[in-house]
Amino acid sequence: MLYEIRIYQAAEGRADAMRQRFLKEVVPRLPKHGIELVGVFTAPEEDGKMTYITRFKDETSRAAGWAAFGADPDWKTVKTASEVNGPLLASQTVSVLSPAAAGLLLG
Repeated sequence: MLYEIRIYQAAEGRADAMRQRFLKEVVPRLPKHGIELVGVFTAPEEDGKMTYITRFKDETSRAAGWAAFGADPDWKTVKTASEVNGPLLASQTVSVLSPAAAGLLLG
């Protein structure tokens, strides 16, 4: 099992739009591409940041899931339409983690 942590930093003044697009457009599409969403988090003191965790069977599943998501024509349309006034993300950080002690972490 692999866990992936993604931290998004919104472009200046675009935090609300970034979060809304993620919740309304990204979250519903994830299962279609084999991406299991574990949780989405924000911190009040870091308004422009959003962190989410996904889970995959293995690296092959992770790579295939994100490739399929990125190639999804409906997602491409939504992304383009949501960025007519500029990108919503300034940056993103991706960390892929494997449990160090099986059975001690989330099922």
